[in-house]
Amino acid sequence: MVDVNGDQLSGFDQSRPATAVLSSVPSSVTSVTILAANAARRGGTIVNDGTKVLKIAFSATATATAFTVSIPANGQHELTLDGYTGVISGIWNAVNGNARVTEVTT
Repeated sequence: MVDVNGDQLSGFDQSRPATAVLSSVPSSVTSVTILAANAARRGGTIVNDGTKVLKIAFSATATATAFTVSIPANGQHELTLDGYTGVISGIWNAVNGNARVTEVTT
């Protein structure tokens, strides 16, 4: 990855991820862990397969008013390559469906 001048960005790992782990987290109206903290995380996808909104937080607790991303029914969120590696929590506004999670690691 390079900047606008064509210089390589420092700290960027050019290796390709080698492992992906799939998991499913049942919907809940109380905050649940979607992904545990993982220093080896390189990226991933969170798919909301339910008919209710899933709000995720890049923190240990998600609430209806304190969240990072709102994922609509049947929507998805792509985790940024070499981005956040801490815990991700989630909360739905009603119990319906699951978070289908793919975590890509080195």
